[in-house]
Amino acid sequence: MWTANEIAQLCYEHYGIRLPKQGKPEPNREWTLLAAVVKIQSPVVQAYNTPDKPTQVTKEVVSVGTGTKCIGQSKMRKSGDILNDSHAEVIAKRSFQRYLLHQLQLAATLKEDSIFVPGTQRGLWKLRSDLFFVFFSSHTPCGDASIIPMLEFEDQPCCPVRDWTKNPSVEASSNLEPPENKQKYKDLDSPVTKKMRLELGTPDREVANGAADHRSFGKQQSGQIPPGVSSSNLTVKGLASVTRIALCGAKVVDVHRTGAKCVPGEAGDSGQPGAAYHQVGLLRVKPGRGDRTRSMSCSDKVARWNVLGCQGALLTHFLEEPIYLKAVVIGKCPYSQEAMQRALIERCQNVSALPKGFGVQELKIQQSDLLFEHSRCAVQAERADSSGRLVPCGAAISWSAVPEQPLDVTANGFPQGTTKKGIGSLQARSRISKVELFRSFQKLLSSIAEDQWPDSLRVQKLVTYQEYKEAASAYQEAWSTLRKQAFASWIRNPPDYHQFK
Repeated sequence: MWTANEIAQLCYEHYGIRLPKQGKPEPNREWTLLAAVVKIQSPVVQAYNTPDKPTQVTKEVVSVGTGTKCIGQSKMRKSGDILNDSHAEVIAKRSFQRYLLHQLQLAATLKEDSIFVPGTQRGLWKLRSDLFFVFFSSHTPCGDASIIPMLEFEDQPCCPVRDWTKNPSVEASSNLEPPENKQKYKDLDSPVTKKMRLELGTPDREVANGAADHRSFGKQQSGQIPPGVSSSNLTVKGLASVTRIALCGAKVVDVHRTGAKCVPGEAGDSGQPGAAYHQVGLLRVKPGRGDRTRSMSCSDKVARWNVLGCQGALLTHFLEEPIYLKAVVIGKCPYSQEAMQRALIERCQNVSALPKGFGVQELKIQQSDLLFEHSRCAVQAERADSSGRLVPCGAAISWSAVPEQPLDVTANGFPQGTTKKGIGSLQARSRISKVELFRSFQKLLSSIAEDQWPDSLRVQKLVTYQEYKEAASAYQEAWSTLRKQAFASWIRNPPDYHQFK
């Protein structure tokens, strides 16, 4: 029906052709991450399908996000007009919610065809049976999914991890990025970095759910990865203190690091050199430059979406069942199938007694062989002989498949170009900020006759963003169950950050 490479190529082409230069990395100096949601439509099964007429599917990018930054907790605002988390995966998901709101508006007003059809209860809608969604990210999500075993014959991608351990307390700004240091990294100009190249001859393949796979960048001192080497040699417990030997005799000597820090209440990382540096399976918070953030890692957030859905609490009011992702596709990067399975699915697999419609999904996880042109490693390879430090792009791009103003470019949580004087004005709001998505939700509500509202919105007078979220009782019950059974240490923002109207 579709392959990982087809999904990756579609997203890369959309990024290159449909998005303007605004918000993209400065050539030869900056890098970024890309994420997207792809809608896949498969035709209704025909009784007379023939081998010479394979099933045709329609693939469409419906949301895109780029970005690598988060704001510190001191910059958070109670007015809901700033983006706390601008990592690509989160931008793509919020852009997807904007798309879903538009599609619900189409369905409710009967103006055009929508991805939604009427549900069985008054005021509720459900996704058409011939549609599903695939999530793409050019890199493994920061946090648990990016703690990947490294074998002794592998070269580190980009900046070697061994330098990171010289000052493990320093916080990196994003996934696989080395910490700030007053001295320039000599390794950026090392022969290993300059000669870094992608693995050659890696086949385009789909990795089935649960299959073990381990991929990396760079030269190998012993040629291609032997067939017997895979991340399945490393269990969740084993990674905490890895010393074992892979089947081919190659020793696990290190792990790819994540800049995400363990949340208070979780067991911490050992910080020891080598493969024992990280504990795995833990909740983590994204790092900041001095000012710690309150944003959970992308691994944690995607795992949450796999139980609660991508629609969030507000849209649950209008939906008969959550909007789940069918699959996650990762671009070419250091990768472990086991780490992805663990981070996105297995940490929640024993969660039970969820409300009707909610459940831990059997998410299909695959990797593409195609590298994102503006990824850190791709840009590093292109500028091997260039001077100056490679830095993450400060801007984030949001794009949604909506007719009015689909593009939204932000920096530091506000629309790009916002001045200090302008903060607080309507022009200084991202279209995917909490307050603007709430405005879109209220617009949808006002377009529907009150006697056609879903029951959850008719029981009491609701005013604030917090009240509308709390009134989505099934969603809140599912979220409470997930926290109690799997994510007890999840950092939640105080209610006073959700009291805006």
